[in-house]
Amino acid sequence: MATQQDAAVDTAVFLTAEWLSLVLLNYAVPASIIEPFVPRGTQLDLWRGEAYVSVVGFLFANTRVRGVAIPFHRTFEEVNLRCYVKRAVAGEERRGVTFIRELVPRAAIAMAARVVYNEPYMRATMSHRIELHASTRRRAEYSWTRGGTTSTVVGDGLGETAIPAADSEEAFMTQRHWGYTTQRDGSTIEYRVAHPVWTVSRIERAAIVGDAGGVFGPDFASILARAPTSAFFADGSAVTVHDPVRVS
Repeated sequence: MATQQDAAVDTAVFLTAEWLSLVLLNYAVPASIIEPFVPRGTQLDLWRGEAYVSVVGFLFANTRVRGVAIPFHRTFEEVNLRCYVKRAVAGEERRGVTFIRELVPRAAIAMAARVVYNEPYMRATMSHRIELHASTRRRAEYSWTRGGTTSTVVGDGLGETAIPAADSEEAFMTQRHWGYTTQRDGSTIEYRVAHPVWTVSRIERAAIVGDAGGVFGPDFASILARAPTSAFFADGSAVTVHDPVRVS
């Protein structure tokens, strides 16, 4: 793994894919709950003075690792729990995310992410249902089953998407181009995630149906059982994930 204090130089591309039909359920939380997950060298990024976690469900499509498509691993679901962090580098503010838990149905993808990034991936049986036709009610769902229990991220009543205002909550949650992950030795890696600005809409009704605490942990069970503070749908786009760099 490369080592560079400011990670200013682009690294090689690790993964290309499309991240599509994203459902984001956002929860205001006490900062003390997520501070243990904040990687060294970063700090919590607050929206109007409050800390947030988001449960995000989306489709991984046309996935290639080092330019190679892995058979039966090109298109699949992911659901993750993330919080928002930032890091100052030579006068630049890098706004990113760190993941508390990531669910995927493909063992090889989970293994590669754990080995290369030490990302907290977990394998689960997963499915999705997406209805985006203008003639029907727009809806997107992402489900996972683990230990015999099924839970679902539900977004019902998706609005028409548009480019969000730069100072909006939608932009705060979706315009994130850096990932940060704590390593086994306590250090932090940083990696760039390149994609265009996503078109976003509000969701009329959003919820997690089932027991999210089973995979996201007991500290978040009661938080994720309530209605989200806000909920968005993003069309998504092609993305490029770069190799990680260790930061000081």
